[in-house]
Order: sequence, then structure tokens, then C-alpha cells
Amino acid sequence: MKSTSSDPLIIECAWEVCNQVGGIYTVIRSKISAAIDLWGDNYCLLGPLEDDNISAEFDPIQSASDPIGRAVEKMRGMGYEVWYGHWLVTGRPKVVLLNHQNVYNRVSALHKHYSGDFGITTHSSDPLVEKMILWADVNRTFLTILSKEILKGKRRVIAHFHEWMASLPILDIARDKLPIKTVFTTHATMLGRFLAGADRNFYDRIENYKWEPEAKRFGILPQVQIERLSAEHANCFTTVSEVTGEECKYLLGKEPDMITPNGLNITRYVAYHEVHNRHEVFKDKIHEFVIGHFFNSYDFDLDNTLYFFTSGRYEYRNKGYDTTLEALNWLNKAMVKEGINKTVVMFFITKKPTWSINPEVLESRGVMQEIKRNCDAIEKQLGERLFYAAASSRDDHKLPDLNELIDDYWKLRYRRTIQSWKTKSWPIIVTHNLVDDIEDEVLSYLRNEQMVNSPLDRVKMVYHPDFIESTNPLFGMDYGQFVRGCHLGIFPSYYEPWGYTPLECVARGVSAVTSDLSGFGKYVDEMDEAHEDKGVYVLKRQQQTDKQAAEALGKFLLHFVKTNRRYRMLQRNKLEDFSENFDWKILIQNYQDAYHFAAVSDEKVGV
Repeated sequence: MKSTSSDPLIIECAWEVCNQVGGIYTVIRSKISAAIDLWGDNYCLLGPLEDDNISAEFDPIQSASDPIGRAVEKMRGMGYEVWYGHWLVTGRPKVVLLNHQNVYNRVSALHKHYSGDFGITTHSSDPLVEKMILWADVNRTFLTILSKEILKGKRRVIAHFHEWMASLPILDIARDKLPIKTVFTTHATMLGRFLAGADRNFYDRIENYKWEPEAKRFGILPQVQIERLSAEHANCFTTVSEVTGEECKYLLGKEPDMITPNGLNITRYVAYHEVHNRHEVFKDKIHEFVIGHFFNSYDFDLDNTLYFFTSGRYEYRNKGYDTTLEALNWLNKAMVKEGINKTVVMFFITKKPTWSINPEVLESRGVMQEIKRNCDAIEKQLGERLFYAAASSRDDHKLPDLNELIDDYWKLRYRRTIQSWKTKSWPIIVTHNLVDDIEDEVLSYLRNEQMVNSPLDRVKMVYHPDFIESTNPLFGMDYGQFVRGCHLGIFPSYYEPWGYTPLECVARGVSAVTSDLSGFGKYVDEMDEAHEDKGVYVLKRQQQTDKQAAEALGKFLLHFVKTNRRYRMLQRNKLEDFSENFDWKILIQNYQDAYHFAAVSDEKVGV
């Protein structure tokens, strides 16, 4: 699409543009292709010059006469470091990156400005707050030059800001009455995240919290002040789900003007007729890990084994790790009691401070690889000699003694390697040496409940406190491949404004558990009554106690364990079809509606 002078310029601003930190990076990056299809050259991203390695995925625009390029040149002439080019991701969007350190000499004046003009307590122990006020100043300068000096107010500019880290310019735009319409999207409120993690009755008490004392208690007063003011003064205020919309109503003092649910670029995920083949390939890779981790202690039938997992930021209660563990405990006892001859291996994938990978885990995997090399060598030797024996045999009814075809060297090496690998100890639960091993909540629960990978347990536990990527020495594949190799993702969140992890499972044809307290779960629950048959189970947590929710989840897991392979194959096909509902090509319409809402809204009164 080519720009015309009658079309608005869309400037989308986020701290995670070209700067991978968390979930907003996925939101921004995954919808770029759909945004380019819709707005073409009228669309540009605004981000920080923060990532030291950004040059590897950035293609500079050498000279540009378009309005954004002229604004960039103007800023460069004023002494600012500004990068303008294409971000080398799907869609190749135009992007402007600004160095916030250029205005560090103004830090005191900026503190005074935001404190005196807007009442924000910017002096904080959080260094991120100071970084954000510096970045806000360079963003404000760019937007002012673009709208007033380059376009002279003759062409509409819609500036869309994600989260409090990016939204401070909204206040200056409103106060200075710049010819810019603003959209503010919060993906989660700061106060909601902290309160949900600290109060087991968060949703029951949400109407009664006093935002300012609570923000002071958690040390996040400036962040909450910025969120509240941004929501108030943006021309359009949006959030990602009805769950978070209710939260905004009480904690930010304003209901969203509209909901803008998150999606994915589904084309990047779907495998269509390859979905089953890919599952088998990556399941075999997980088999290899499981053999190395468990089989030196005892073995079980891998053809009768299911792989479950959960992943995400380490928030024990918010992410539903507590409920997941309770449900797995219930499932383990039920499988033992019913004599179900299957094994479940459950992976907890999260990020925690560690000293190193556990040496015993590495050693076991190393010896297993040596056994595999020995077997490959024996197989090669046996194959060659068996062929020669068959070709030279005069008795076509008699097979040679296979033991005689193998050298004593390989027999001895084979026996010694296996002997050195086997142990009487039970398999280790956590793959790394944790810094806070004693205080870790996942490990504490497993120890207290004696879920310690006993040979009698039908549910085995693997706690992996690090990212899974292709360079990982334990798995040797990336996270997406690991997900495809699993059978079920479990994400029964207590606090989850949206929830990309179950959506990513759906896009990869993997069944998933979510909850009606997550934005994604509530969205699915309201859009399709037959979602469970399609592979998405929504756990009802709103009207249940924690104990009831854990038992309900345990019963679903038991039902899943009892399903057969054909049923799971059919669900993988249905999931890929179902995932089309979450393609940005469909959901981008919500953003278009938000921009229209902002464009036609009345002018905001100056702050």
C-alpha cells in the first residue's frame, strides 16, 4: 500500500519495538504483517535504541524524503542519535529508534516537569522509571517535529502507545494540544499484577482497593500514576481482554473504550498436513531427553507416555503453578489407584536464577550419548558382517551366531558404559542448581507431597528453570519444536490479562488448558461452546475455590490421559482450524476501530 496525503500516519510506540523483553514484543512483532497489509507505508514503529545487537536485524534507510524521514533528519541535525530503517522481520516495517541517553543532561528538569505539571512522583528507586522519562522526552520531540514542523497539522497523525513505559508523551500531547490523536493500550495493570500475587481473594476484593495506598505499599506509585493519567487523557483507551477491562475500571478509574484482543501471525505456525509428522519428530527428541534423564534409574514404555508442560514467567500463584501442582498430585494418585498403565512426564519451563546445569544431569546425558554411539558402531559392524556371512553361506536355513559377529572390544565397551550409567538413585527433579533451592515454591511443594520421581509414581516431574532453545545442551531444539512434541500445555492462570502460551499451543496443534480468569480463556469461553472438543479446556476458576479448581483440573487431566492416540490426532487437526480465529488478519480490525475512535473523538482538554 502506498501513502496518500489524505491517509493518517500510524505511529505505534512500545519499549519492546526491536527490544525483546516480554509478551508485548510478541504482540508487536506478530501483527506487523497484518498492519503492513492494512496501512502500508503509512505505518511506522517507534522504539528505543536499547538492544546492543539490533544492527543484525535492522536495515538502514540511507535517505528518505517521506515525512518520517524528514523528521528524523531534523532530529539528527539537533544532535540526537536516531536510527531510521526497516526492521528485518516479517513485513519489514519502517521503524524509528531513539537513544534516550541523548537527554540525560535534562533528567532533573524532566523530574520537575512530570512532578510539577502532572503530579507524578517520578523520583523512584526503580531505575526503569527514570529511563522511561528520558525516553518519553525524545519521543515527544520526534512527534512534535513530525506533526507541527513537517506536516504542519495538515495530515492526521495517530500515535499508539503500549503500556506505561511508552505512554508518558500522551500527557504532553494533550497539554500542548498537538495535532495528534492518541491511543493507549494497557496489557496488564501494574497494581493488578502485584495485588493478585499477594492477595488470594484479589477478584473478590477488587472493588474495595484504594489505589494510591496500595501503589505506595508495593513501591510502584509513579507507574500507577502514569497508567491512570494515560488512560484518562488518551483519545482512545484500550486493553486486551474483558478480564483486564474490569481491572482497569477499579484500579485505573476508567473503563476501556474498547477491547483489542491479541492474536498471532498464524501462517508462521500452522503445518497443515505436516502437523502429525512434526509432532512425531519432536516427540522423538523429547524421548531422547527422557531416556537420558530417567532411564539410568528405571525405564517405562515411551509409546505409552504423554508429555505435559507449562511455561512462562515465574509467578507461582498468578501463573497457576500452585493449581497445576495440586492437579498433578491428584492425577498421580488417581492413576496409581486405577492401575492406569501409562506414564505422564510433566515439564515446568520457567526462568529462575541458577548457578549452573546440574552436573549429574549433564553427566547422565553424556553417558547416554556414549551408549548411543556404541550401539551405532555395533549396528554398523554387525550389519557389514551379517551381510558378508549371508552372501558366503552355503546353508540358507541357518542364521549365524550374532554374538560371534561382534568384536570383544565393542562387547566390553557396551557393558562397561551401561554399568557406569545405571544408578540406584531416583531421577533428579530440577535440571539446574537453583540459587534459592530451599525457598523455591515448586520444589517445596514437590518435597512436601513426596512427588519425587519414585518408580511407583505415574506422573514424573522435570523442572527446567531456563529457556529451551536450540543451543540448550539438554534438549537441542527450540521452544516451538518442544511445544509441538508435547501432548498438552497446562496454563490455569489466576492472573493473566491475555495469555499467549495457550494460544501458541493452539496455533501449533497442541491441546491446551487455560482458565476463565485469563483474557484468552474468557475470550474462548464466550466465542465457542464446543472449545473443549476442539482441544482447548477452559478451567472455571471464577466461582471455585483453589481446591475445587485443582480437583476439576485433575479430573480433566485424567480424562485426557484416558484418551487414545486417534482422538488426540483428531484434536490436532481441529486445533489448527480453530487457531484461524486468532489470526491478526482478523483481529487487526479491532485496532482499526480504535484508531477510528481516536480520530473522531473530541479534543482533550489540556492536562
